[in-house]
Amino acid sequence: MASEEYSGKPYKIIDSKREHKIGIVATSLSDFMTKAQQKLDINENEPIKVVLESDGTEIDEEDYFDTLETNTLIMILKSDQKWSPYDISFKFADDQIDGTQSLNSLIRRLQNDIGQIAFLSGCDLELLSDMDPESLVDLAFDRSFLDQVKEASGRFLYEKREAQDAINLLKLYHASTIGQNSTKKSKV
Repeated sequence: MASEEYSGKPYKIIDSKREHKIGIVATSLSDFMTKAQQKLDINENEPIKVVLESDGTEIDEEDYFDTLETNTLIMILKSDQKWSPYDISFKFADDQIDGTQSLNSLIRRLQNDIGQIAFLSGCDLELLSDMDPESLVDLAFDRSFLDQVKEASGRFLYEKREAQDAINLLKLYHASTIGQNSTKKSKV
């Protein structure tokens, strides 16, 4: 069994509602757009807009697309959709928002035991790091505590992403090593 050559670069795509996150490998912007439309079940004739999920920067040139880092999170928008920051909505009657705990519930949990921040999921950390502390002061939360939670969750989220990148590199290295070993054995 010969080792496989990987062409292209991996990216993560997400829909405008941030409900579906999918990994793809693409060699160019047009290849990326075609694969993204297929993965998100968007008609190939429907125009789409490609933007950075983090800040909505439009990606419409090949040169810019080539500068994106591996596993960049990219949002795919249909013609009638617009980018918006991560939507933080409160549902006090229900403790769940799209599978993640509500921001209010998360902050109350951390007030009881701040050490729990190390065990939060990436989605919860993202929710906390994207929060606007000023808008939550009215809910009887201390502003300095909110600022500290925002900063700490951003740090933990960064560290989780760094660890995941390291694991992905190890997987690629391991896969290439196995491929090289099997190629050497087949030549013997």
